[in-house]
Amino acid sequence: MKTAWSTIMLSKPQILQWQKGSYLYRLVGWLSNWRQGSWLLQWSEAIAACLISLVFLLAPFVSTSLIGVLLIAVAAFWILNNVSTAEKAVITPVHILIFLYWCVATVATAFSPVKSAALNGWVTLTLYLILFALAAQILRSPRLCNWIITSFLLTALVVSAYGVRQEFFGVQQLATWNDPNSPLANDTRVYSYLGNPNLLGGYLLPAIALSFAAIFIWRGWIQKTLAAVMVMMNSACLYFTDSRGAWLAMAVLIGVLLLLCYFWWQKYLPRFWQIWLLPLVFGSLGGLFIVAFISVEPLRIRLLSIFAGREDSSNNFRINVWEACFKIIEDYPLIGIGPGNDAFNQIYPRYMNSRYPALSAYSVYLEHIVEMGYIGFGCFLWLIAVTINHGVRQLTRLRQSRNKRGFYLIAAIAATASLGFHGFVDTVWYRPQINTIWWLMLAIVASFYDNIKLDRNSNYY
Repeated sequence: MKTAWSTIMLSKPQILQWQKGSYLYRLVGWLSNWRQGSWLLQWSEAIAACLISLVFLLAPFVSTSLIGVLLIAVAAFWILNNVSTAEKAVITPVHILIFLYWCVATVATAFSPVKSAALNGWVTLTLYLILFALAAQILRSPRLCNWIITSFLLTALVVSAYGVRQEFFGVQQLATWNDPNSPLANDTRVYSYLGNPNLLGGYLLPAIALSFAAIFIWRGWIQKTLAAVMVMMNSACLYFTDSRGAWLAMAVLIGVLLLLCYFWWQKYLPRFWQIWLLPLVFGSLGGLFIVAFISVEPLRIRLLSIFAGREDSSNNFRINVWEACFKIIEDYPLIGIGPGNDAFNQIYPRYMNSRYPALSAYSVYLEHIVEMGYIGFGCFLWLIAVTINHGVRQLTRLRQSRNKRGFYLIAAIAATASLGFHGFVDTVWYRPQINTIWWLMLAIVASFYDNIKLDRNSNYY
């Protein structure tokens, strides 16, 4: 059973054998002699870190077109860096699944009924995956990893602070985000610089996780206090979004953080706390939630609306969109209609109820089936499973050496789980402001691989 699981999760050391036999992999470094005479590329890691940081520094404030330009710059530098480097890039199980995911997307594009539109989506997806590849390589440096994450967290602090300000001073609602028949019809939902409360909620989930990790990693009480302020500000702003999906994803985030932190500290705890810590913590949190549910009317109304079915306008809209998407899947079950928003916008009107136009499937998983068929959907689930399995294995190694960078890994795993849960009911992380963060989380997990000794005596599970 263990051998089968290791094979499915790609945990065995055949990766090195593949690297040695791959003609494609041998292209890496074929301009290494030219690189030795280049003054600029002596600072390649710092340049790459600056480009990656720039994406996250500007993403909430600029247009998607400019984000695309930045991603093109990242892709160009990644190509230049790989053909000129003297060091072979590290290939992890996460890299292999992402490459397979890209191959399925390529096939879906080739067989798409709207090939030109799908090609646009394929190009965008490729840019995201190159961002992952470059980030996974650069994040192996503890200094540059902290630099990139700090850039994102400082930007998120500005975004969340503005969102909290909107809650207290009011802000014009840009759309009908609340059910007109609900007691909260006129309630303010903050959206900060992102223009949509659900999008803001998805953006803040990784920020909460990473700022929590920063409390333990950053040195000095000033830095730790700043990290604690970030956790509180991001959490408050997420609550003010009134995004039900983000609230539930926040619960998943907290649960995974607590479980992984317990795993990290378990063997250092007294026997009593090893047994009772988790029940006491989760019981206390459950009690606080019950008190909040009873005493905070807006929270209670929003959560109960989840179970209102079609009586809630937001639920009804999603259900109608999902019904149209199931019709698309019936016609394109295996490989889908091709990746990207453009392909969806050309195919969806043929199946939709005329009263419910939509730009996406309002579910990441349903969107995958629509765009890449059941094959792409299965590959996506496999990617998530391999990423989490790989992260837990690396966390075990880091725990043994008591390396505090393990808290960034804990945060990345928790953020991946929470974004994945949020994806059940929304597709906001197809937007570049969140999609880039999603691939950053996977890059953080993949970046810890190179310290494992891949030999026959290694213990894989």
